[in-house]
Amino acid sequence: MITDKDVVDLVSDLVRIDSSNSWLTPGAPGEAKVAEYITRWLKPYGAEIAIEEVSPGHPNMIAILRGTGGGKSLCLNSHLDTVGYAGWRDRALVPTVVGDVMTGLGAADDKGHCAAGMLALRSIALGGDRPRGDLWLALTADEEGTSSGTFHFVERHKPDAVIVLESYGLGSATISHQGFGWLDIIVEGKAAHGCVPEIGVDAVAHMAEVVVRLHRLDVEKFVPNPHPLNGRTVFHTGTIRGGADYASYPAECALGIEIGTQPGETIDDRVREIEAIFEDVKRVYPNFKGRVEVKLSRNPFDAAGHEALWDILSSEEEKEIGRPIVAVGENSWGDSAIFQEAGIPTLMLGAAGGNLHAPEEWVSISELAKLARIAAGTARRFCA
Repeated sequence: MITDKDVVDLVSDLVRIDSSNSWLTPGAPGEAKVAEYITRWLKPYGAEIAIEEVSPGHPNMIAILRGTGGGKSLCLNSHLDTVGYAGWRDRALVPTVVGDVMTGLGAADDKGHCAAGMLALRSIALGGDRPRGDLWLALTADEEGTSSGTFHFVERHKPDAVIVLESYGLGSATISHQGFGWLDIIVEGKAAHGCVPEIGVDAVAHMAEVVVRLHRLDVEKFVPNPHPLNGRTVFHTGTIRGGADYASYPAECALGIEIGTQPGETIDDRVREIEAIFEDVKRVYPNFKGRVEVKLSRNPFDAAGHEALWDILSSEEEKEIGRPIVAVGENSWGDSAIFQEAGIPTLMLGAAGGNLHAPEEWVSISELAKLARIAAGTARRFCA
């Protein structure tokens, strides 16, 4: 039986180990030490354990509890890395329990969910009859950065289904979420002395025309046409830079934006919309010059082939919380899209938590314990 105390003891140990992502915070330690701890913790339970180096100092920790043969395999996935903690350095790595709530860096995102997967695997290992299929536990690196750990995993492994464990709250499972792009929009002007407007071309003024039209796209297209599960397509400006000094026409202006994509769309659709804005600006300013540079993009998630897993998962959750799960979507992005794109039926669910990526991050202890029991029960039946 997986208890609240099991959760507190294990998550406390994980929170104390700094595994903040060095892609986000240069000089951060990454995932190696927490992967070592988990390897030691799992070793007594008979799983095959592999540390797969994604990049120097950044491993995936993969454990496989082999079945008796002939059944389907299920993978429980969480991520080992966390964001940085500059805003609460004195207490982020000090787990604190008050009632049902544990506070600490990664308590919800995602070390608490690593613990749920670990406890589920231990429950099956100690539970007598093994299912026929294999239970995988894939604890990946770099989810908070470029998701290099999950890309590394799907290039080498293909279990029959995946449950991504992230902090959402019991009672629902995510079957869809938005994709996104981080784009730089570059507008070219012409540098000149501020007193010769017949020579200079103001890149910042031209960018202003682009920004106005981007927000019009948001208000007129994205806001009135939300996805039925994922909500309004994400759009916001993020950064802007341009110009050299007060006395000169700016030769270039660069705007950084984040913009979403819904299932059935790609980032190319968003780029075409921005290029159409360029054409509109050119009708006002014929000397306008602009281009789009895609810095990072990820496709949306739309679950497929998950029906058998859904039925079992819903039944197991109903045992714990008294009601079946509800299908939901998210306007944020997760590694589930990578698994699904690799042809692996995927669902996302997790325990309640809050203040993710912020001071006083917290998770519900009782929901993590229930989640671990749900995951173990689902694995026993799916892999049977």
